[in-house]
Amino acid sequence: MKLLVMEAKLHLRDWPTLLFTIGLPVGLLIVLGVSIPSFTEVQDGGQRIVDTHAPSTMALLSLLTLSCSVLPAVLATYRQQGVLRRMSTTPVHPARLLGVQLLINLAVGTVSTVILILAGWLVFGSAPPKAWAWFILVFLLGTAALLAIGLVIAALAPSAKSAPGIGSVVMFPLMFLGGMWVPREIMPAPLLAISDFSVAGPFTQALKDTWAGQPPQLMHLAVVAAGLVVFGGLAVRTFRWE
Repeated sequence: MKLLVMEAKLHLRDWPTLLFTIGLPVGLLIVLGVSIPSFTEVQDGGQRIVDTHAPSTMALLSLLTLSCSVLPAVLATYRQQGVLRRMSTTPVHPARLLGVQLLINLAVGTVSTVILILAGWLVFGSAPPKAWAWFILVFLLGTAALLAIGLVIAALAPSAKSAPGIGSVVMFPLMFLGGMWVPREIMPAPLLAISDFSVAGPFTQALKDTWAGQPPQLMHLAVVAAGLVVFGGLAVRTFRWE
């Protein structure tokens, strides 16, 4: 608990990063919804873009920022400065620091998503996710899978300065495959097939389905769960404390 409190204080001191992680998705949702008329027009399925597609992709943006930028940078910095090596000589195993980082990033991602839901409801009248139980399951599973990718980046980054760069190389393709710029509904078949196995694509689609009140497709849940197992196992095998 002391370690959790200490790391939380360090995260709060880095308020520009915290504000960017939480504020960027909310700001984009509001700006795009207000400035682009099609975002608030009812589509063929009876839903508006601000009801399901926009909030789900903005949630993906927030979580990818945490997993591909914030988490790798912190852990790579701790390794480079010898923090992890020093901790390994104490009764507090470095694995506890790793667990604390995961909890803090999960908390930040949860706060960002809750604010995103409230902003959509207050500004555009968008309903919160209708299938709440499924939404929570998808959110936790997808967040864990994305953070596992972040741990792999942290494990492979040779220095603290290189971690954000490597994270960006991973982050932007995942944003694209998740439907950030080209909705999955209009992707060509080959690109959609790649998106279906990218973790980000199934995660975003599952969020959209639960937002609309539908259960997620089992295939999407399976891909996200497989991503958690694969990248989590890879992170465990490749992570270095020093």
